[in-house]
Amino acid sequence: MRQSTRSLALCLLLVLAGCAGSPVPTDSGVSIDGTPSPTAAAAGTVDAPPAATPDPNGLTAEVTRVVDGDTIEIRYPNGTVDTVRLLGVDTPEVHTENDPAEFPGVPDTVAGHDCLRQWGERASEHAKEELMGQTVTLSFDANEPRRGYYGRLLAYVHVDGAEFNYGLITSGLARRYDDSQFQYRERYGTAEDAAHASGAGLWGACTDGAAVTATETPIAVADGGTPLRIATVHPDAEGDDRANLNDEYVSFSNAGTETLDISGWTVRDEADHVYTFPEAAEIGPNETVTLHTGSGEDGSGDYYWGRGSPVWNNDGDTVIVRNASGGTVIERSYDG
Repeated sequence: MRQSTRSLALCLLLVLAGCAGSPVPTDSGVSIDGTPSPTAAAAGTVDAPPAATPDPNGLTAEVTRVVDGDTIEIRYPNGTVDTVRLLGVDTPEVHTENDPAEFPGVPDTVAGHDCLRQWGERASEHAKEELMGQTVTLSFDANEPRRGYYGRLLAYVHVDGAEFNYGLITSGLARRYDDSQFQYRERYGTAEDAAHASGAGLWGACTDGAAVTATETPIAVADGGTPLRIATVHPDAEGDDRANLNDEYVSFSNAGTETLDISGWTVRDEADHVYTFPEAAEIGPNETVTLHTGSGEDGSGDYYWGRGSPVWNNDGDTVIVRNASGGTVIERSYDG
């Protein structure tokens, strides 16, 4: 754990002073191969430093849309709209693939990826429940610009006086965003350490021994479900997309216990470009195959579309997989 002796002492003093974080539900959440229950935001109570208070000069706005757990859209009182990226936090992705290396203890396996996506969806639902339609206060950080690389506001969001960003950390729905030197970085780090140690949220569901054990055998799939997973969408090839078509790809994995026959299955985008897997195409249990946009010889888990131009839009698209009978097996949208 990253928590230093100094941080431990600070946390202890704050607890003794009565400044510990609010208790979170004691529901144990889910195992790595399960589904988060509607109220399973965390497990146990997290003792952590207090969150920042709202800036009295902060902006007020109404939340009009939740994009995901850490991104929202707002409307100011004058009617103008904006997009806010929550400062200091990173919830698991729901529109693109997660990198388990960003979440200490989560294995880089099909089960690890699936578990992070489940908790990304849980974080999104939590944000919808707490923020949609609410009037919030936006506070900014002395160490960070008001807008990030994509032009989104970088802000702390307070609702009913409570800092929503920090609550994501203490309830185990997010990690501290480490690629930033924001003002409350140490405070957030201490809170994440406490959440990790107590097994709150995704830390109790996706990490350590339970995650390793769960991936020793393939994940069981409920009747009527599909073991196929869209493991990675990589729409933005390095350099010129048109000159590097094989670095534009989609990877598929099999989370089931038996080999998955995908002969004749199709992959398509929103513009209805279609690829058909050849005869004898299959994915073994816990294995992955990759569909490259360019040309090459199929084999060793790699398939080639054979196109002369890109398929997947860098700024967002939908991957749709249909079986040989034309039924939709799985689909996933992503944003740029």
